[in-house]
Amino acid sequence: MVQRTGVYPSVRVDAAGRGVVSSAGGVLLTETVRVSGLGRELSDELSGWRSPLATHDPAKVLTDLAVSLVLGGDCLADVAVLRAEPELFGLVASDPTVSRTIDRLAGDAERVLAAIDRARAVARHRVWSLAGRHAPDHAPSVDSPLVVDLDATLVTAHSEKEQARPTFKRGYGFHPLWAFLDHGQDGAGEPAAVLLRAGNAGSNTAADHITVATRALGQLPRRLRRSRSVLIRADSAGGTHAFLDWLHRRRLGYSVGFTLPEGATQLIARLPKGAWTPAYDADRKPRPGAFVAELTGLMDLTGWPPGLRVIVRKERPHPGAQLRITDVDGNRITAFATNTPRGQLADLELRHRRRARCEDRIRGAKDTGLTNLPLHDFAQNQIWCALVALALDLTAWTQLLALADHPARRWEPKRLRHRLFWLAGRLARHARQTVLHLAAHHPWAPLAVQAITTLHALPAPG
Repeated sequence: MVQRTGVYPSVRVDAAGRGVVSSAGGVLLTETVRVSGLGRELSDELSGWRSPLATHDPAKVLTDLAVSLVLGGDCLADVAVLRAEPELFGLVASDPTVSRTIDRLAGDAERVLAAIDRARAVARHRVWSLAGRHAPDHAPSVDSPLVVDLDATLVTAHSEKEQARPTFKRGYGFHPLWAFLDHGQDGAGEPAAVLLRAGNAGSNTAADHITVATRALGQLPRRLRRSRSVLIRADSAGGTHAFLDWLHRRRLGYSVGFTLPEGATQLIARLPKGAWTPAYDADRKPRPGAFVAELTGLMDLTGWPPGLRVIVRKERPHPGAQLRITDVDGNRITAFATNTPRGQLADLELRHRRRARCEDRIRGAKDTGLTNLPLHDFAQNQIWCALVALALDLTAWTQLLALADHPARRWEPKRLRHRLFWLAGRLARHARQTVLHLAAHHPWAPLAVQAITTLHALPAPG
């Protein structure tokens, strides 16, 4: 006789455990707050919005909310996860106090957002200094620039919220515009700026692109804010006269999508066969059936900034793709504009195409609180977007400082949570010290210990 058993082991459960903590991997985030000095900088910048008799500093409330978003929260009430573990996260404000703090900050949103940005810039400078050769600003040049990616996304609103509007994709909600600092092939990226906009905001509004780019440059060291060692990348929404003129005046590099004018198909047809060179795939190897060529000399670029180059790519559409009227001889034609004066065309085109990494950054943002803007007032949701940016900063800085030489530096939020942040542990006290014991059998516990030890070894700002 064969005794049948269940699919999973049967265990008895009680609530008598002592010293047991969940989300123990969140210590990585609190250590990053300490090392970066973010909490102190926020406290200084937001001191004007702290009530004299308040128990909770607005800076602590914001960092708690940001940590809760990194751990998977998507509303203010999810800070309860931190409140349940005071020995890890300290004193956490109650839900009513959190709501009142957000309301108070939203009442002066523009000044508060500027204060948060200043605190982030100082903390970012410190993190990059500690990161050394892994930092995005390590030895940038015209040939190897620090890249700032601009892109917009749609956020659906499922209820009546202030300034929620119909979107161009027939949805309803908001259309925020983001700027991300790209860490290249070896890393992820950091949010530099976000501009919350109504759902019907235009995709190619030059004023919005200038606003976001200006805020993003404010997060960089001063020496790079007017330098060709910084490259602004954007899709065709950024390919406007006003935005490119502004980039030219700021002496910045750019690589933006370019909408070809009428008659461009005839110009492309006039290109000799020798003008086309093989395009590269993601590994910088020739991609069969894809070619690039420069169209600058055949176009009338009057009115565009000096030094602008137009580079086109042609490739057979993948099987099943809908053909377009702009296709030439069955080839899909795309174009971008850049002011980089040198480099192989295939390299410049591959660099522009890597702008798609910005889509990964936006996916990470939507997995860190951006999927739904949970508050009603527009100013409140502006503060929420700033919280999302803080959460993404903490994630990126943790990877940059503690996981720089490990594949985990490229992990997205979901994988980080499942493998590191959601680790359980047990607190023990010995010789007036508190020790956090992680599960010895857990496959990712050694990595978590190594990362936390690395952060422990870094000094906090004086």
